[in-house]
Amino acid sequence: MVATVPHSILDRLPSLIDGMPPLAGWENRIQSATNTSRPVFIEQTNLRLSDFSAGFAIALHMHQPTIPAGADGQLISNLQYMFDHPYEGDNHNAGPFAYCYARMGDFIPELVEQGCNPRIMLDYSGTLLWGLQQMNRHDILDKLRRIACDSKYQPYVEWLGTLWGHAVVPSTPIPDIKLHIRAWQHHFAALFGWEALSRVRGFSPPEMHLPNHPDTLYAFVKALLDCGYQWLLVQEHTIETLEGRGVQQPHLPHRLVARNTQGDVAEITVLIKTQGSDTKLVGQMQPFAEAKTLQPVALGQNHIPPLVTQISDGENGGVMMNEFPGMFKRSWHEMRQHDSGQVGTVGCLGTEYLELLAEAGVTPADFPTCQAIGQHRLWQQVGDRISPDTVDRAIAELKQADQSFHMEGSSWTNDRSWVEGYSNVMQPLQQLSARFHQAVRENKFNDPRSASYHQALLHLLLLETSCFRYWGQGAWTEYAQTIHRRGLSALTMA
Repeated sequence: MVATVPHSILDRLPSLIDGMPPLAGWENRIQSATNTSRPVFIEQTNLRLSDFSAGFAIALHMHQPTIPAGADGQLISNLQYMFDHPYEGDNHNAGPFAYCYARMGDFIPELVEQGCNPRIMLDYSGTLLWGLQQMNRHDILDKLRRIACDSKYQPYVEWLGTLWGHAVVPSTPIPDIKLHIRAWQHHFAALFGWEALSRVRGFSPPEMHLPNHPDTLYAFVKALLDCGYQWLLVQEHTIETLEGRGVQQPHLPHRLVARNTQGDVAEITVLIKTQGSDTKLVGQMQPFAEAKTLQPVALGQNHIPPLVTQISDGENGGVMMNEFPGMFKRSWHEMRQHDSGQVGTVGCLGTEYLELLAEAGVTPADFPTCQAIGQHRLWQQVGDRISPDTVDRAIAELKQADQSFHMEGSSWTNDRSWVEGYSNVMQPLQQLSARFHQAVRENKFNDPRSASYHQALLHLLLLETSCFRYWGQGAWTEYAQTIHRRGLSALTMA
């Protein structure tokens, strides 16, 4: 008799492929892990919807880009560069940054042991996770693995998916959006396992950037749904009602409607990050304070507790480095001391909250609807005859009438464009993307698990990192051009 090899062994992901993280090649196994409606938290949560008047959910966003700045231009983490050049800029913060990446692995077990009921959502970019591997920071990865995989701590921590290379969605070529989403899922599964990946249901877009061009938004939402995501985190001022007004109840889940230029529609649940100074609000646990002022509101046939949702950089700035730890711990102890069975305020995870609503009979059909900002004006201009041509014509007419109108999407801040002034990055980016997909169509890669495919894909995803269009012209745009040249070389050698 031939022994049967377990499915998990056959499809076990390597931690690295020729020094690179696994980014592709296990799509079927990823699909089976993520294409599930099995609840994540409802069977183990110690919260009941009737026991609290309002909740709050906070997420920490962690990111370090990969740059060609090591020995002989080797690809290294910017965190490694900070350690190697401590006297440049604020590079002296390398140690505190590294500690911030690990500390939830200490805080959550500590608070649980003390009888508290903490909650935290975590968003780590793929480039940061790879950088920690490159730096052999197994101390950090082991702490993250503990709160990702240990059943004792799973009820208190939710991991959010993101784009592997920290690319801003509106200015990322549409075919590459799903590549980033799948790459992150591959990498996360390699580090933390298939079961941990199956519990990742929410998505955090880099820079909170939501596309508002119909085709890009539709492709983004469709890719999220195809990849098993059930909800998306969005910034309050990046969305509007279907009538073009600001959302009136940002503390309730909404249903984001995405219609493309062919008239196809895709919808996904969104939780809304309210406006404000991100690091200060999270660092000082303001969402907890705000939630204490709220009461249940009507939704469908139910009255439900609202949810105050916020995300912040988890390491950046004095507030997050210095004030957040004390405020974070103090808040959970305050809730524990006031927990006497009375209705009050609790911390929630995004998926946990949505599962509690579902258990109470609240469905996405009950959620208010919204769309990306600017789309009401666009659809009014288009009228009833929706097509690529009528949409293009409507966009041109609106831009001519109002120079502030654009289809570049909106992010956590509207004081910068991720496109204007960056032709020396955007043109190479678009060229490399086109060349990559041409090579795929021509079957130049025999195996997506191969090192040669990963070399080409890696450079494409790295080139789309937002940092190369954040810090202005100079060293960072030169990094992008170096990655572009190497990406073309990888395609030539395929």
